[in-house]
This record gives sequence, structure tokens and C-alpha cells, in this order.
Amino acid sequence: MSLSEKLFATAQQYIPGGVNSPVRAFRNVGSTPFFVQRAKGSKLWDVDGHQMIDYVLTWGPAILGHAPESIVNAVHAVAKEGLSFGIPHAYEVEMARLICSWVPSIEKVRMVNSGTEATMSCIRLARGFTNRDRIVKFSGCYHGHVDSLLVAAGSGALTHGRPDSAGVPAALAALTTILPFNDFEALEALFAQQGGEIAAVILEPVPANAGLYLPKDGFLQRLRELTAQHGSVLIFDEVMTGFRVAKGGVQELCGITPDLTALGKVIGGGLPVGAFGGKAEIMNFLAPDGPVYQAGTLSGNPLAMVAGLTQLKELEKIHAWTRLETLGAMLESGVAEIARRTGRPMTFNRIGSMFCLYFQAGPVWNLEDAKRSDADAFRRYFHSCLQLGVYFAPSPYEAGFLSTAHSGDDIEQTLAIMEKAIRTL
Repeated sequence: MSLSEKLFATAQQYIPGGVNSPVRAFRNVGSTPFFVQRAKGSKLWDVDGHQMIDYVLTWGPAILGHAPESIVNAVHAVAKEGLSFGIPHAYEVEMARLICSWVPSIEKVRMVNSGTEATMSCIRLARGFTNRDRIVKFSGCYHGHVDSLLVAAGSGALTHGRPDSAGVPAALAALTTILPFNDFEALEALFAQQGGEIAAVILEPVPANAGLYLPKDGFLQRLRELTAQHGSVLIFDEVMTGFRVAKGGVQELCGITPDLTALGKVIGGGLPVGAFGGKAEIMNFLAPDGPVYQAGTLSGNPLAMVAGLTQLKELEKIHAWTRLETLGAMLESGVAEIARRTGRPMTFNRIGSMFCLYFQAGPVWNLEDAKRSDADAFRRYFHSCLQLGVYFAPSPYEAGFLSTAHSGDDIEQTLAIMEKAIRTL
């Protein structure tokens, strides 16, 4: 028995399912997880000594790769000043100013401790601001384990076949309306019927929790028009895409200005973090200025703020998004060549440094399209890649990520392993 297997056996005695987040259990690929010993750059090493090229990158935050020296040094230095204050400090002011300057739609921002906390707060704030109750989300979009939003969700909820979680009151779920992503007709019909009741529409502008698929031309624009017309708050969940696909996120690329934005992952430099922000008119409804209550003991934690600030400044300094686009294009063109050589029906969706490979001919525009992917082929492909030294997410419904630490050699080696794995299917 490997050391990872021994650790997992022990973990299951004390942790539900043996993991602290469901997708880590590897159940969707029919195996048990490996345990990590250390990570550096684009690589992981497990407790049994295996090295692998990592495309999960702690589920997105490690955009500079694992343990970048600049972040490690910055965290080490600020830790000497104190691990947590529970009182205002300069680092959180600097982070807020940077976020507002990089994301024009954000006039004011509040720090929290996770992406889930950010989306939860956006929903409460939107309801308080509009004095309405109904929320609209899109099938396959995952916004954390928030009761109002854990309906037709993606990510781990989708992987484990429980898109509607036990413990979510039916009365609360009834206040959430579900639409198929990229469906103009359904969107128009809903606003025609219920526009005056809708407090907010929340979505991942590029859904990345049922694999990865892109908005059709004009879809986000039409959504912006309808929400503005009916007085509904438009919330972009950019926890995954924020500062990763572009300096200003998806909203910079598409030219859309949402009312509120949820952020996380990249802005913490690998430490627990979240944030939400938007129009000052709406944000001013938060306590202590307004009637919508939100609080957090560790919000604005100095270690997370310094780690995030260091990472964001480094991204800008090295023009990271240009390099990430180059690496992404290299991977995409390589996969296209593999598909041509092997004749295997595949669809590779990508935006910047985020990607997903579906084992189907495509195209993939929404959750229903994504669910037609060959799950058995993915399982076999995943294990072949892992055995050969490449770690992709252990679910067909998760996006992959690139970092500036990945090299051209990493991509070439990965493509060779991918092709070898695909030829065994």
C-alpha cells in the first residue's frame, strides 16, 4: 500500500469522505487521491515521490506557479508583524485601491475569506438593494455552496450527482430561477414574465465549473440590457476568471459593466481570500453605512492581502497575460494536431490560461452539451496522464489552468503524454 493510500485510509476515519472538498476524493475517476508532499513552479511531488506537471494549480490561484519566491518572502516578512489583527491595516486599503483601479466596474470593494462568501454576500446585498427576493442563475454555473445558489450547480455538486443539495430548504430554492446558458429565447421570456420580481442575475461570464464554455456573441450584452431595463442587479462571478484571463477579467474582454463582481483565488496568492465589489450606490447599502449586514473575523487578513498584492503586482510587472496567452495557444494548437492525427472526436475550449478538453465532437455551449462528453473515456485518459506524470483535474467538469511557471518544454511533454493517453482509449 502506498503512503497516499495509507493517509487516505486514516483521513476517512476523521474527515467526511476523507477530504475537505468533495472533488478531491477522486470518486468521479474511480480511484483514491494522492497526497501532496510539496509543490514548486509548475510541478507537484506526492508523498510517494512521484513528480507531475500540474494543471490544477490549487484550482486556479497559483497563476505564477507554486511557491513563487516573491510571495513566499512577502508573506514571511509580514508574518513577523502579526498573523491577524481584526482591525484595519494598510495592506487591505492598498488591495482595495488596486482592485478598484484594475476593474472599472468596481467603485468600492469589501474583502472576505472565500469565493463562496463573496457570492453569498452579493446575493444578500442585491436583495437588500432592490427589495426583491427572486434570483436567477444559469445551469452548470457554480457559485459556491450558498443555499440560494446550490441549485443546478456545477463543479463538485455536478460531479457527485447532487446538483440540488440536501439541506437546502425547498422554499428558498423556489426563489431561484434556472436558465440554460447561451439561450437568448429563455432569457427574453423570463424577463418578459418576471422582470419586475428579479433582484439579481448571477453568472460566471465564462462558465468554468462544467468544464469550460464561452458565451455566444451578444449573450452577455443582451443580459446587461435586460437587467438594466428591469432594475435587476447583474452579478459577475469572476472568482475563477478575475485577474486570470485578463487584468480586468472577462468584463474587460467583453466590454460589459456588471453591477457587482465576486472575486477570489488569484487575489489571495494561494491563501484563503475572497472579495466583492461594484457600484458605490449598491455597496453603500452594506453595514455599517447601510442596512445589509456582512462581517468576518479574518476578512482582510494581512497575510492574504500581502500575498495577493505581491502576486497581482508581479503579474503586471512581467506582462503575464501575454505569456499565458502564448502558452494557451501552444496547448490548443497541439491538441488540435492530436485530434487530427488520432481521429478522436474532441472539443478543446479555451480562454487565456483556462481550458477544458471534452471527449465529444462538440460544440459545447452549455451544461447539456457538456454532459454529452464521454465520461468513461475521460476516466481512462485521466489515469493514463497521471501515471505518465501530468495532473489534470479529477473530473470532466472542471477547467484546467496554466501558470507563468509552465514552460514550452512542459507543454510539449504534456502534449506527448496526452496523445499517448488518447491513443489507448
